[in-house]
Amino acid sequence: MAKYILEQAGGINWMAIFALLTFFTIFSVSVWMVFRKNNSTIKHMESLPLED
Repeated sequence: MAKYILEQAGGINWMAIFALLTFFTIFSVSVWMVFRKNNSTIKHMESLPLED
């Protein structure tokens, strides 16, 4: 039924919907990975450019 409704809606650009879903998925995974990191890993990564 959903397919029939979408077909009747007119010119839906499926590539744009696919690109939006891909972007949202990658963004969500990235945010999840950032919040999952522990504080010691973040401190180590931020001090790397200053080390010899």
